[in-house]
Amino acid sequence: MAGVRLPEDLDTRLSALAAKTHRSKSYYMKEAISEYLDEYERIYQAASEYELAKKNGNLETYTFDELMHRNEISHDDLAAEINKTI
Repeated sequence: MAGVRLPEDLDTRLSALAAKTHRSKSYYMKEAISEYLDEYERIYQAASEYELAKKNGNLETYTFDELMHRNEISHDDLAAEINKTI
């Protein structure tokens, strides 16, 4: 069992969400921690696999154009995406 002391602004937001959805604050804290752990466990696993491959000399590298081809992205598609963000 762990206790968490939240800053006032987070506690206020959490309380408001819990009241609006008729769920407990504990429910949302468990959900948030679960998602956080899932994400960081995946990141740690990927980093560990990368380091092992690097150590063993098994890293595969690709040029930018190879990555675009592998993911079926054309230069026109890339330009269009860039223009969307401008």
